[in-house]
Amino acid sequence: MLNILLYILLLVFLLCGLAITVMTLPGLWLMLLSSGLYAAATHFRFIGLRTLIVLLVMAALGEIIELGFQSGGAKKAGAGRRGMWGALIGGILGGIFLSLVPVPIISTLIGVLVGTFAGAMIGELSGGREVGHSAYVGFGAASGRLLGTLTKLCLGGVMMILTLWMAFPHNARSTVATTLPSTAPTSLPAKSSGR
Repeated sequence: MLNILLYILLLVFLLCGLAITVMTLPGLWLMLLSSGLYAAATHFRFIGLRTLIVLLVMAALGEIIELGFQSGGAKKAGAGRRGMWGALIGGILGGIFLSLVPVPIISTLIGVLVGTFAGAMIGELSGGREVGHSAYVGFGAASGRLLGTLTKLCLGGVMMILTLWMAFPHNARSTVATTLPSTAPTSLPAKSSGR
């Protein structure tokens, strides 16, 4: 029963990890931490060290890919240092403020994209760039952020499926069955024929 409760708690934390990934917060790392705590709490009966290493690699890969898409989109559009910083800060602020809108994941993603666009544009304008170029940089930064976030979410979904598959307390019954003494006789006596 305890394993089932731990499994449900793990599911909740994995879903939270996916949700905060949209806000460009470290959701994949929360998923990894939750998996590690579950593994320790269940004495590594379901999730082992190999699975945790695979999850670690996937979380790191998600961060690298997201960062690559983010900076790549803004750089392709010709962003300077101010535009890059503006995109980063704007994306975080937009994700936080639009998370208050009652459509959780969609509003947060829209907030991140709008904040990234506005932040990159404001950053470029503050550096003396013209409006058309600043808007182009903002669009490049927002499209890069969208691709990066979607890729990271896909990796998070794979991490969640893998974790839930490996963590499922499937041998809880078999462990109990092997520890209980058997009451059935191991061999039946041979019947004697009355002849």
